[in-house]
Amino acid sequence: MSEHVRRWRHATVVLALSGAAAVVVVAPATPASAAVPGLVRISAVSATNSTDFKTVTATCPAGKVLTGTGYEVNGAAGEVIVDDLRPNGGPATAPTSVTVGAYEADAFAGNWSLTGYAICANPVPGLVRATVTSASNSNDFRSAIVSCPLGKVLTGTGYELNGATGEAVVDDFRPNGGVAAAPTALTVEAYEADAFAGNWSLTGYAICANPVPGLVRAAVTTATNSNDFRSAVAVCPAGKVLTGAGYELNGVTGEGVVDDFRPNGSSIAPPTAVTSGAYEEDAFAGNWNLTSYAICATA
Repeated sequence: MSEHVRRWRHATVVLALSGAAAVVVVAPATPASAAVPGLVRISAVSATNSTDFKTVTATCPAGKVLTGTGYEVNGAAGEVIVDDLRPNGGPATAPTSVTVGAYEADAFAGNWSLTGYAICANPVPGLVRATVTSASNSNDFRSAIVSCPLGKVLTGTGYELNGATGEAVVDDFRPNGGVAAAPTALTVEAYEADAFAGNWSLTGYAICANPVPGLVRAAVTTATNSNDFRSAVAVCPAGKVLTGAGYELNGVTGEGVVDDFRPNGSSIAPPTAVTSGAYEEDAFAGNWNLTSYAICATA
């Protein structure tokens, strides 16, 4: 074989190998992992009857942890107050379930039920539950601000009214943060729904984790008027999923009841939005509105 042919074949082999290397370099990258993998919504429903008090616990599937909470009162249309929305867990233990408790605000003859919602995910690094409890006395108003431990962010929320048994209502349940800022704290405020002589207190619960990619807070506010009912749906931005939520009643100071606080999704689909619905508990002539908050992370 001539020297010219040998050199031509050698050059061809080198070019082929170079082309193969180029193909490897430009191959599509593996998609990024979800910020909160395995996210689903679990529900549990109480019996339907006319009993004054209902409680239900929604528990995450084995191997998953609780990132957020929700509830729904079915059939009572403002006559029932959710007294407890209590995630389990602690300052060194990840929550795995939420207990919801509700009382009739006034005697109500109709049948009603209570649904508890647990937003659950595969284990999330650093997930814990933080708490703050207000003073216990007979004042008309309570406020509790619970902040995540330093370096952690807020994925979900909860509260508990202690000693009021249907005579106090949560008016604000507000995560901080914004469209470009991760929430890190929760403000919970409550008023007596009717005059109540007993002592009571308010506990705020924050579900917190190590920084979560893309975590933000979205918000939607209804019109302001004197209608009896409000509903607001807060939807996560495109490409994000719902880890938790909150709400705020503006201008009604104890006369409004959030009847629905319902994340969408299912046991096989991640939530991406939350619906908050509120009724006047008693006739109220003033103007008021409702804000729904969604806590969202990268899908």
